[in-house]
Amino acid sequence: MTKHYNIPVFIPEMACPHRCVFCNQETITGFDSAPSPSQVGEIVAQHLDTIKKKEAEKNDIRVAFFGGSFTGLPINIQEEYLKAVQPFFHKGVKGIRLSTRPDYIDEERLQLLANYRVTHIELGAQSMDDHVLRLSGRGHDAETVVEASKLIKEKGFVLGLQMMLGLPGDSFEGAMMTAKAIVKAGAQETRIYPTLVIKNTALERLWRKGSYTPLSLKEAVGMSAALHRFFEEKGVIILRTGLYPSEELKDGSGFLAGPFHPAFKELVLSEIWRQLLDEIPADSSCLILKVNPRALNNAVGYKKSNLRYLESKFSKVKFKTDSSLKNREFYVDFC
Repeated sequence: MTKHYNIPVFIPEMACPHRCVFCNQETITGFDSAPSPSQVGEIVAQHLDTIKKKEAEKNDIRVAFFGGSFTGLPINIQEEYLKAVQPFFHKGVKGIRLSTRPDYIDEERLQLLANYRVTHIELGAQSMDDHVLRLSGRGHDAETVVEASKLIKEKGFVLGLQMMLGLPGDSFEGAMMTAKAIVKAGAQETRIYPTLVIKNTALERLWRKGSYTPLSLKEAVGMSAALHRFFEEKGVIILRTGLYPSEELKDGSGFLAGPFHPAFKELVLSEIWRQLLDEIPADSSCLILKVNPRALNNAVGYKKSNLRYLESKFSKVKFKTDSSLKNREFYVDFC
């Protein structure tokens, strides 16, 4: 089975023309400065050294520029970064992934990226509701995301559209509308991020004034579970759910409020299983559940939460594995 490796290169806040209300890249990513082009080569080389040569040859390895608005950089800087990666295409790298803003996409920029073998482009859509985008200080509207997505798809890149939950003015219905618009725009990949109140952001000021209330962890997990199921049904790959737990987020030095959890994705996957298991009728005091071995941990639940939930309905609950079952298929036996 092919494995996917991203070699991450963080360029926090470089080229961003707006400071969105939620944004403090240093705290979110744990990086406060961008590497030089020569340092990019060192980063890639160090990561490749940790991957066995045979694995590098048969697996999907990509250099990923994250954290900033890559295509907003001056053309010469973009070229220097991209050139730094080119020698590694002979050493296992299969392509380049980058994230940027939808208002920094045009045919000239896309041609440059194609010339340097960029394969995947992720846009920070965040929301497809113009009201939410204005309140969040994004500086573009939803139509800009649609037009940029169209250009990216026409040029043959893999398109990713990132979304956020709990932005000012947003709702569960708004999040589902955004998810549907992401699918309609042709996204093959997505990321789901809950909005957090981070120090030294405009959102902190709104929160301290009582003008903004973040989602609770329970709300964010429930919304993310619904979005997961929707994207899976539509064949959209979910690259990430929840922010990367940087030290500033984990130790609380940069995080003030909102649904942060270091195992946020596990909570979401456990919640999906809880919803499925909730459909089991309480027709017996004893329950045996068979699931795919790979699904066992999420079926049992984060810190056995689903097991405890079932034990509140049945006097005896036992999980077993069955390799013939796929994904979230499960078989129920009453004893």
